[in-house]
Amino acid sequence: MTSKSTTLSLINQREPRHGLSRELYLSSTVYQDDLEQIWHQEWIFAGHTFEIEKPGEYITLQVGNYPIVVVRDSSGDIHAFHNACRHRGSRVCSKTKGKVAKLVCPYHSWTFDLDGKLLFAGNMGEQFNKNNYGLLPAHCEIINTYIYVCVAEHAPDFSQFREAVSSFLSPHQLDNCKIAYESNLVEKGNWKLVFENNRECYHCDANHPELLNSFVENLSVAGVGGEEDPELKAHWERCEAAGFPSHMVMDQQGQYRITRIPLFNNATSYTMNGKAAVNKRLDNSTEPNIGALLYFNYPSTWNHVLGDHALSFRVLPLSPGETLVTTKWLVHKDAQEGIDYDLDNLTKVWLATNDQDRQLVEETYRGVNSPAYIPGPFSDIAENGVCQFVDWYCDTMKNKLTNYKVKPSSDEFQ
Repeated sequence: MTSKSTTLSLINQREPRHGLSRELYLSSTVYQDDLEQIWHQEWIFAGHTFEIEKPGEYITLQVGNYPIVVVRDSSGDIHAFHNACRHRGSRVCSKTKGKVAKLVCPYHSWTFDLDGKLLFAGNMGEQFNKNNYGLLPAHCEIINTYIYVCVAEHAPDFSQFREAVSSFLSPHQLDNCKIAYESNLVEKGNWKLVFENNRECYHCDANHPELLNSFVENLSVAGVGGEEDPELKAHWERCEAAGFPSHMVMDQQGQYRITRIPLFNNATSYTMNGKAAVNKRLDNSTEPNIGALLYFNYPSTWNHVLGDHALSFRVLPLSPGETLVTTKWLVHKDAQEGIDYDLDNLTKVWLATNDQDRQLVEETYRGVNSPAYIPGPFSDIAENGVCQFVDWYCDTMKNKLTNYKVKPSSDEFQ
């Protein structure tokens, strides 16, 4: 039985509304199948356009087996390239972010323009044609400052997602933002456990005292629906009257979802007292309380956008048992630390929440390592969100593995 057949068999053994078996979290072959069928095929959130505002500014990320660099060129356009020199494969950019005049490989100084063209390659002889050795491009799309990349040969259609999400994000004017703070947390657990933990607040009462000063999970939107909840419906109508799309939108496969929810006890921001953390609003609205705009897009991101600031979260798998979670706090570009916001007040809630979630994921990963672990049932009340994620994962992998066709390998002996 091939590894893909094994993975498919494990997924088919899952009981409805139950968690995944231990092998689907621990197995290195399942992990590689996850990379090949999901991470190497889907659109992955990379970062924000305002992180690379000037020509030569770049960010890097690791998408499964693929190192990627995203850079702004001298014309102002943003490109994504495979971050591997066309000479002998060294990463061209080794830092997580930076600014350069040209992209210069540190190994043998092959030099690439910001649009990927090879400009210089020493000692290669007269027959060498530089035009054949530019950096290999990756697919790149931008939506309201969110940069997405895809390393597949043929990327999935992006237009439906763009249309759905853009109308929600546009009123928040994220183009006028900057990063006030960034955290990078390596969680010692499988990437699926990280997203499962995010998709429910069943655990919040016992683990997130700081977050619960302002956030309250609305179970009407944790799974699907919401129209039947009078409080949520009233919140949607009030926000939409102020120019903020709010009614939930999701795709048929459940890969992305976006909606707006009220916060706890009329809180307006994720702070210890529920009051705004930043004096300068992101939007031009006079509506004092728009709650929180929530959107996720599997497998790589979830996001919260409020009146005074926004948070973007990026998930990247590092190994079967390690996941990098990057959180960025976005504020108005003119907001000044110490005058318009206090950094500790801005970041305290989610720094605490992220670390608490890290501990939960790591303890779960330790637990599912046990040969005695048997997946239990999801709560019909409090875990519809996590069930929806697991359903999406299983359905996606079933579809892709069932239709998988072996491609000729370039490294096979001839």
